[in-house]
Amino acid sequence: MNTVPTPLPPSVPSLPSLPIAITQGDPAGIGPELIIKAFRDAPDITRGCLVAGDLATLRRAADIVTAGGMVMPIAVLDTPQEALNCPPHCIPLWPLPVPQPASSWPLPFGQVNAWAGQMAGDCVVWATRAALRGVVSAVVTAPLNKAALAQAGGRLAQFAGHTELIQALAAEHLGVPVAQLPVRMMLANDDLRVVLVSIHLSLRDAIKAVTYDNVLQTLHITHNTLLQVLGRAPRIGVAGLNPHAGESGLFGSEELDIIAPAVAAAQRQGLQVFGPMPPDTAFMRGRAKISRSREFDVVVAMYHDQGLIPIKYMGVEQGVNVTLGLPLIRTSADHGTAFDIAGTGQADASSLLEAISVAKACLRQGLPCT
Repeated sequence: MNTVPTPLPPSVPSLPSLPIAITQGDPAGIGPELIIKAFRDAPDITRGCLVAGDLATLRRAADIVTAGGMVMPIAVLDTPQEALNCPPHCIPLWPLPVPQPASSWPLPFGQVNAWAGQMAGDCVVWATRAALRGVVSAVVTAPLNKAALAQAGGRLAQFAGHTELIQALAAEHLGVPVAQLPVRMMLANDDLRVVLVSIHLSLRDAIKAVTYDNVLQTLHITHNTLLQVLGRAPRIGVAGLNPHAGESGLFGSEELDIIAPAVAAAQRQGLQVFGPMPPDTAFMRGRAKISRSREFDVVVAMYHDQGLIPIKYMGVEQGVNVTLGLPLIRTSADHGTAFDIAGTGQADASSLLEAISVAKACLRQGLPCT
């Protein structure tokens, strides 16, 4: 490692026994800038973390973020464990060998690029496999661009995003088909938790994915994880698919034919599940308020945007994405690559810092629970 570690003050909390891997994200997006800001502004939170990524990309991000201010050294690691000895404000880097085409550097900000997709994807592959092998303790992902991932070609082009890629790698490690390792996306902030029945599907396909088995499976995955997080059985609210939750079949029959029977089955199995209820009120009832406590600990949404819109409207900078059902801890910032502001230094690192904090909290609670 090309830096000399200095003693850490005794007031800093104890380190995890293994480093947490932060993936760099798309080099043309805001991920690298977020990482520089996180290590610059919150050394207590980033302590014990390493970055899987590209040295030139991080150096460019450091130049943008610091702009003549604090120098942010980057320590190229010989072993991941060395990250635990890095001093504050120093970025431990595990460099990924993805050669840049001669004509690609400097990489334009805010543009879909195959090399950027390859780099972002390879960071996720390395970090996930390292977590599965016990080399790192958790994975925190900075945003990647799904179109760039597709342009990378090869195996990476098969996956719609982080979640599907990590799920496939975990199933491969366990030696089981992907279908035998169901995962769900949970988005959470201080006020609301939402779990999705389906993730990255077209709306037409997402509606088809609202099946009895998928809804019931989502309820069990949600229950099993939050049981450990809360130390008690969670109260799970279930949003309907249709306006007014179908209004007794007037606006659609999915609630009567699919969602309600799955809720009833979960109730018979001992889960505290309520619904289906109109989607436009379910999230309000699951939100913590100053004047009263939330009715539900989590709301299950039927498809991606139904659940993500209320979470992000409440404050994207505080949201965290947690993947449930994996044999590893994976959290992520609750936003995308923000190509429109990439390279400007304006990006807010709050969500990434919250994702690191949640990963550390999961480690303290002994998660994952699969």
